[in-house]
Amino acid sequence: MMQARGSVQSLPIIDIAELGSDDPAARRRVAARVGTACREVGFFLITGHGVAPALVADTFAASAAFFAQPAEFKAAMAIGRLGSNRGYVGPGVEALDENGGPDRKEAFNLIWTDGRDRPANVWPELPGFRAVVQRYFDALLEVGRRLHRAFAIDLRLDEQFFRDKLDRPQATLRLLHYPAAPANAPPGQLGAGTHTDYGNVTLLATDGVAGLQVRRRDGTWVDAPAPAGAFICNIGDCLMRWTNDIYVSTPHRVLEPAAERYSIAMFVDPNPEAIVSAIPSCVTEGEPPRHAPVSARAYLEQRFASTYRPRPA
Repeated sequence: MMQARGSVQSLPIIDIAELGSDDPAARRRVAARVGTACREVGFFLITGHGVAPALVADTFAASAAFFAQPAEFKAAMAIGRLGSNRGYVGPGVEALDENGGPDRKEAFNLIWTDGRDRPANVWPELPGFRAVVQRYFDALLEVGRRLHRAFAIDLRLDEQFFRDKLDRPQATLRLLHYPAAPANAPPGQLGAGTHTDYGNVTLLATDGVAGLQVRRRDGTWVDAPAPAGAFICNIGDCLMRWTNDIYVSTPHRVLEPAAERYSIAMFVDPNPEAIVSAIPSCVTEGEPPRHAPVSARAYLEQRFASTYRPRPA
């Protein structure tokens, strides 16, 4: 029987430090809290992640330096030129709500690559940018992999179930900038349209400026908190599919902020060849698999195709 879904009242804050413990009971305690949040809300906050505050601050500074560059500097690295989900996304290029208008944010995307079968990232020529942002990328990817250990424990799998599905991940780091809403902006204008994330799990850092909202099960919207030192995490559609819809991928959006807003999102998504099919512990006689097996590459490519404008016919 599918579990009843909870409502977003406040997001749970989970210290994940003990996921690195040698004590199995300690790891299970953390995994139980993560699993409950994934089932009931799909959003939670993590502390104890081990990412240095100085690295987070330096990455926000690098992001601000990039977005402060002239339009022609950024346009030279446009995602439409580079392809493969890399590069600059200007205002209006993306529409996360497939039924809504274009997003007013701008973004810069970097992907995981080992230099073999995926194209290299294109880095802006800004002092220190590449070194700082690459360190942040690597650090957040490790946090995402650690969270997958919690998912595996909660789902009664071998703790290393996701390890070989995330050793060549379709991971993407997005630096995001939301300009302040103009004085004449209509109420409810969106910096990022209503959407669910596509992959497994997202780790978000914000600068503290309000804007992110999560939709409760009753359809009302609530502001997501952003305490200093914590990452906001949410389940994506791919992991929801893997868990036969037991984990929840919750709709969210970003309102146009009253003040300029920056955030950094790390999308930890599986290897291209990983087959996403219902995990056995998520299938019962009363709840057979809800989705056909699909490769992670095919699933994510289909989702990305519906995001960028102009859309294919």
